[in-house]
Amino acid sequence: MKIEHIAYMTERPVEAAAWYTEHLGFTVKRKGEGSPYAHFLADATGRVMIEIYNNPKADVPDYRSMNPLVLHLAFSVEDVAGERERLFHAGATPAGEVEVNAGGDTVAMLRDPWGFPIQLVKRASPMIPDERGAASDQE
Repeated sequence: MKIEHIAYMTERPVEAAAWYTEHLGFTVKRKGEGSPYAHFLADATGRVMIEIYNNPKADVPDYRSMNPLVLHLAFSVEDVAGERERLFHAGATPAGEVEVNAGGDTVAMLRDPWGFPIQLVKRASPMIPDERGAASDQE
């Protein structure tokens, strides 16, 4: 069994999907023109997909009030501080500082413009192999 996608609701799925494609490198695999405006977005590897949508049958969670340790979308990056700063210029907001954890990983939490938590991480020891089978921090 493989994960097909992970979904989250936002008040403005069309704008959020555009932000994720422009600033986080996603590509649109499918999108709905009407409610719930579902956008299926694939990451740079083409192996991980998220859905951003707004279904009126459920309330949009208050992501801004959630501790980002409860729920976040993590991105593997080479330069945590540099990417964090770049995303701030694109409308993201801080949810903590750049830190190095006990395992030697460099991490930072921020929020997209709609409040959803994003983590940037550079692992001291990458956990996921690249397409050659070698451990890589660029997934």
